[in-house]
Amino acid sequence: MADRHMTLVEHLDELRYRILISLAAIAIGTSIAFWKIKPIVAYLAKPVGHLVFLSPTEAFMAYFKLAFFVGLFLASPVILFQIWGFVSSALKEKEQKVFLFFLPFSVILFLCGAALAFFIVIPLALKFFINFAGPEVLPVISISEYLSFITILTLIFGAVFELPVAIIILSKLGLVTPAFLSKNRKWAILIIFLAAAALTPTPDAFTQMLMAIPMILLYEISIWVSRLVYVKREEIKDDA
Repeated sequence: MADRHMTLVEHLDELRYRILISLAAIAIGTSIAFWKIKPIVAYLAKPVGHLVFLSPTEAFMAYFKLAFFVGLFLASPVILFQIWGFVSSALKEKEQKVFLFFLPFSVILFLCGAALAFFIVIPLALKFFINFAGPEVLPVISISEYLSFITILTLIFGAVFELPVAIIILSKLGLVTPAFLSKNRKWAILIIFLAAAALTPTPDAFTQMLMAIPMILLYEISIWVSRLVYVKREEIKDDA
């Protein structure tokens, strides 16, 4: 309760303290990842066999970027805890329960999206692109382009898997209803395909389809979950 009466300067001091802790966690995670970066790259390069670098610094910079993203992933529990510690003092008890309820689901959905991209979408996309060129063309893939392709696609898939959480929150706030979501399904599918075209790192329709299809399934799941949340919300209203 005392945290709610903190001055602006005290809030800024707390924010700076939590940012420093988060940055320290990222630095430690990045250091650990960079220490093991060669086995990580060797594992990631298995689908294509080998990678090349086209400038003296390309391999080092690609390793460092990958180590940073892996370090960010390793530090994510600390970062989430710091975010929770900062915002919880400004939330009411009911809001804190909602936040804590949705946080694990959002993390699980992000990991599911990232896993789908890493273990299914990326191998299928690589197989399609490499085989499409034909046996006459030898693939020579740059390490920076390859790791960027994997990283971006994994992060994007993790982010789009947050769609059910976003719709549930909007339903609980009363901003959308299951009827609205069902009625505008055609427009939602159109927006999903446009979003897949904009978000995928390559302009081909194959990768866009690999992203759009799971998003459509997630939208349908979100409608079903929205019905449960909306009914519960109406019941609470009637009881009040």
